[in-house]
Amino acid sequence: MLKQFSIEAGNFRIQDEDILLSNTNLEKREIVKESICIEGQNKEGVVNFFGTLHYNLLSHLAVFEMQGFEQIRQPTAA
Repeated sequence: MLKQFSIEAGNFRIQDEDILLSNTNLEKREIVKESICIEGQNKEGVVNFFGTLHYNLLSHLAVFEMQGFEQIRQPTAA
């Protein structure tokens, strides 16, 4: 996904990641399933990926199931 949209590994973030990980109910669960938005920056602007993150807390493996995306292009100087 990052390669397809020309987003470098350091130029993306999961919105509200700190809030998701601070949930006290996580300690009682093995697998977390959350709707998230991943925001990435490339040369053309910002790309937002919307979907569901399936995260195994024991093995620290995650799968992102994308439902859609939007590209917000940076205005070009005339």
